[in-house]
Amino acid sequence: MADIPVDPLSPNSEPAKHYDSVVDAWGRLLEEDLHYGYFQSGRESLVDATNILTNQMLKLAQPRSGEAVLDVGCGTGKAACRIAKEYGARVTGVSPSTVCIERANAMATAKGVTELARFQIADGTALPFNDSSFDLVWVMESSHLMPDKAALISESARVLCPGGRLVLCDIILHRKLPLQEMLQHRDEFLLLRDVFGRAVMETPQFYVETIRACGMEMSALEDISNPTYCTFDRWRHNALKNRESVTELIGKQSWEQFLVSCDVLESFWSRKILGYGILSAKKSAIAG
Repeated sequence: MADIPVDPLSPNSEPAKHYDSVVDAWGRLLEEDLHYGYFQSGRESLVDATNILTNQMLKLAQPRSGEAVLDVGCGTGKAACRIAKEYGARVTGVSPSTVCIERANAMATAKGVTELARFQIADGTALPFNDSSFDLVWVMESSHLMPDKAALISESARVLCPGGRLVLCDIILHRKLPLQEMLQHRDEFLLLRDVFGRAVMETPQFYVETIRACGMEMSALEDISNPTYCTFDRWRHNALKNRESVTELIGKQSWEQFLVSCDVLESFWSRKILGYGILSAKKSAIAG
């Protein structure tokens, strides 16, 4: 059955419903950053590893004081507040989730960066900003929940100033899967959808081609599937440690599904079906 188009800003949209319903439980399972970790030795805690992944993005982004930064899919605002506090950039975070925006604004207040970091409801594939409004667009592990990734990249290019940068990291497909293989893994993909929301993954080549088609030049592209692999072990540990509180928030069945999903993701990573990528691109410095 075909999906029925839904306004991404509506409370009934897939990303909004997903994050509004699970953000409290996610804080216990994925911890505060709500994203994968980058494990350099494999012995890092999840908190340290998620900070390292943010550091990898920052190396590519190189935010500067006074720059206008757009965080597309800002989650609870941790990365945006860090960019504002540490670099003095003016950060605007957007998300379709009311709960995430409320948490992000609360974090900005707690960290004393309300003059530099602000958050609002918005759709990353139809941004409510003028052309050439930002020096940097930051997309950290949110593109997989946007079915129209071409629109995400096109909108990112549109709102970037000439010479502006795009940085993005997310789950990737290592290769396009034939129908027979998709059917073979149907139940596993359905489980991942139930746990993590309706996601659409693309190959690195898709991002490269789409970025170039939108008038930007690739600056860096790296497969970091291996450094992110230990994330699932840490998620599983958190699920077992926080079983009672997570079950109270999302129910026993959802808790059990999350545990199984960690096994599924480990298998997909090991078999090079899914993985993780990080990239940066730059908009031409010549306007028009």
